[in-house]
Amino acid sequence: MAVPKHKVSKANRNSRHSANSKAVMPTLVECPQCHEMKKPHEVCKKCGTYKNETVIVKKENKK
Repeated sequence: MAVPKHKVSKANRNSRHSANSKAVMPTLVECPQCHEMKKPHEVCKKCGTYKNETVIVKKENKK
């Protein structure tokens, strides 16, 4: 059975895993109402719709 001659430091141990991982951009889809990019299966932050139904009513700011 192979036994390491010296202790492997946490930095060296963790660097093996970091070499195989990469940052992945989240998937985005277009909102059918306002055509803004949003995450799938989530309420649109701009118009407040989900599955073509208004879920959140946005209030207009009066200045």
